[in-house]
Amino acid sequence: MLPLPGKAAAPDRLGSVLPVRQLGGKPVTVLGLGGFHIGWTGAAEARATIEAALEEGIRFFDTAESYGPHLSEERLGEWLVPAAREEIYLMTKSSAKTARDAREAIEGSLRRLRTDHVDLWQMHALESPEDVDERLDGGVLEAALQAREEGKIRAIGFTGHASPYAFLRVMERTGGDRSPFAACQFPINPVDAAARHSFIREVLPQAEKNGIGVLAMKTLADGRFFAAKQMQDREVWRTENPIVPGVVTIEDCFAFALSLPVAVLITGAEKPEFVRDKARIVRNLQKMTDEERAALAHRVSAFAAAGSIEYYKAPDLRAGIFTPPP
Repeated sequence: MLPLPGKAAAPDRLGSVLPVRQLGGKPVTVLGLGGFHIGWTGAAEARATIEAALEEGIRFFDTAESYGPHLSEERLGEWLVPAAREEIYLMTKSSAKTARDAREAIEGSLRRLRTDHVDLWQMHALESPEDVDERLDGGVLEAALQAREEGKIRAIGFTGHASPYAFLRVMERTGGDRSPFAACQFPINPVDAAARHSFIREVLPQAEKNGIGVLAMKTLADGRFFAAKQMQDREVWRTENPIVPGVVTIEDCFAFALSLPVAVLITGAEKPEFVRDKARIVRNLQKMTDEERAALAHRVSAFAAAGSIEYYKAPDLRAGIFTPPP
């Protein structure tokens, strides 16, 4: 087995640090804490999860103004930023459609996060090429560029999980000698690799070509790889035929993602023990070969065909599979 790509990081003031990769010329830990769960879990669990992430060497933190809404940013602003601002890479995002809304979103996020800048601000949850056109024509990118000039954000990115073709539209419209974007964030998992409409196949090569760093999310398809998913007292998913552990393991999925040219795997966790388990997995991963990733995608191809696992993709993109080469 080959070692997982990543550079060992020296301990910082807070303790040991997970291995790092480069994002826009900055070192970032290969595992990042997603902010969505921080916005819906209880306050005590949220604080304990944030503190566990720091203790486990995570230094990349994701959030968005819509998580909670606002509650995720507020909790990071209360329990993360005062304790660790100099040690962390802090990212937030907004679904703003106009320049005015984007400016207001940036100011609101800075206020809630209790910081004078974020390291990355992203156009959030792009749904389609038409959605991209609306936001770019509405001046969202120009507002972000102005905020970057003012030092309120250090880098700009974009995210989405509905359609890889939205990402291609962004790169088509903002291409040139140098992209204004440092990062993009999208689902990376074996089911996506087996799907007809795949972020991994359609977006990843183009992002590399354009020099845009990649953030992996939904590595376990927002919990749909498991038999059930619970959000507080509400069950949002149940199946009699789970992918994990019936077909693949969590370790398989993490190794699959981190063997690709991504900077960070962003993972959701609403309890500190989940963070500790995932950090342990990352520390012990081995790199997958191209052939091993293709075999893993082939094993989950029936789930891709069913279309219910990646429920977040646009309805007309869910059906059908891509058959990996033998």
